[in-house]
Amino acid sequence: MADFRRFGRIIQGCSATLTMRLYALIAAGFFALLAALPLAAVAQGNPLGLNAEEIRLILRHGPWPAPWATDASNRVSGKPAAIAFGEQLFFEPRLSGTGTVSCATCHVPERNWADGRKLGVALGEGDRNTPTVLNVRYHRWFGWDGAQDNLWAQSVRPLLDAKEMGASERHVARWVRGDTALACGYRQAFGQAPATDDETLMIDLGKALAAFQETLVTGRTLFDDFRDAVARNDWKAAAAYPATALRGARIFMGKGNCSLCHFGPQFSNGEFHEIGIPIVRKSGGIDWGRYQGIKLLRASRFNLLGTYNDDKTQATAQFTRHIDLAPQTFEQFKVPGLRNVALTAPYMHNGHLATLRDVVRHYSEIDLTQLHQAHIYAGDVYAQAVPTDSVLQPLKLRDAEIDDVVAFLETLNERAPKRFQRSAKVIKNKC
Repeated sequence: MADFRRFGRIIQGCSATLTMRLYALIAAGFFALLAALPLAAVAQGNPLGLNAEEIRLILRHGPWPAPWATDASNRVSGKPAAIAFGEQLFFEPRLSGTGTVSCATCHVPERNWADGRKLGVALGEGDRNTPTVLNVRYHRWFGWDGAQDNLWAQSVRPLLDAKEMGASERHVARWVRGDTALACGYRQAFGQAPATDDETLMIDLGKALAAFQETLVTGRTLFDDFRDAVARNDWKAAAAYPATALRGARIFMGKGNCSLCHFGPQFSNGEFHEIGIPIVRKSGGIDWGRYQGIKLLRASRFNLLGTYNDDKTQATAQFTRHIDLAPQTFEQFKVPGLRNVALTAPYMHNGHLATLRDVVRHYSEIDLTQLHQAHIYAGDVYAQAVPTDSVLQPLKLRDAEIDDVVAFLETLNERAPKRFQRSAKVIKNKC
């Protein structure tokens, strides 16, 4: 997985078409190499009829949970006291400008840490769908447009957004310094009294929020059991996987080529692609996606090239340093992970598609005229330069095949989801 993440970051600056072709070339070379290696899971005459290539495609979507290391850019990543403080902040409405909404207003634990709405609603209605924060610790870019390159900056952004929490640095800082419990939580997390500089204190809150969100990971799925059974050549156990889901997996990883973007343990390459979804905002104007996100990322004083990165070598910033503001990034949006995907409707960056079946049908019958719409809008010199070729082509799946793909996607839901309960722990150390 680490190799794929590294590869994805390196090519972030490439054009959309070149990026997709590079993925295809790398994948082809990767599988050719594996074909020359012994693989216990490739059994002659296995009862499921899987060939060697299908087995290798299945195996690259695991294992789960995937390995993870603490975030070098965040000095309190993985620290228990910071996790506890971050949880406290996540559910704290007083941090908002009105004292009425919190992070959990949109990221509702009982709704898969999203909100089930087409567009997010907090102090006002936003322009984009609320993504889940589950498995966010594995991400390399944050937000539908990747306007943040780290989780702590992404955690700060809603605090200052007028449509979300509508706060200011001064408002947030006053609450933390003036509230005994919050000030105590800060001391436990960071080993000192709350920072005297408002912006520094706010960034520290973002880092505590990030530490908490890093703990939110989905459980194992029916697909994981199937994948691991195939890996150990246990065909009896593998045969328990539903036949409809297996047919759907073969389409997803075969002729559908969905795993070109949705690969790895998270079922996502973590990058950005154009998928033919309308880009006109409900509130008016155009959502330029990754193109605008790169502009915002470059301009942000909270990115990994800035002074708030706790990794003083800034090795964590190497991919931010090389991103390219190319015209091909118009209309590109982040490829979401697919774990628990059946629980995150509606879909796409603006909630344009209501059900999983709608999503599969969209790709089956994709309208290529919806791709690269940027050239029809005025206001940016690059808009005229967007190419019109695409790796996406209508799949023309039969209704039964669409049902099979949906059945496969439903096996990516965690098998035994844990009900989140707020921590009852009280910080016993004296502040």
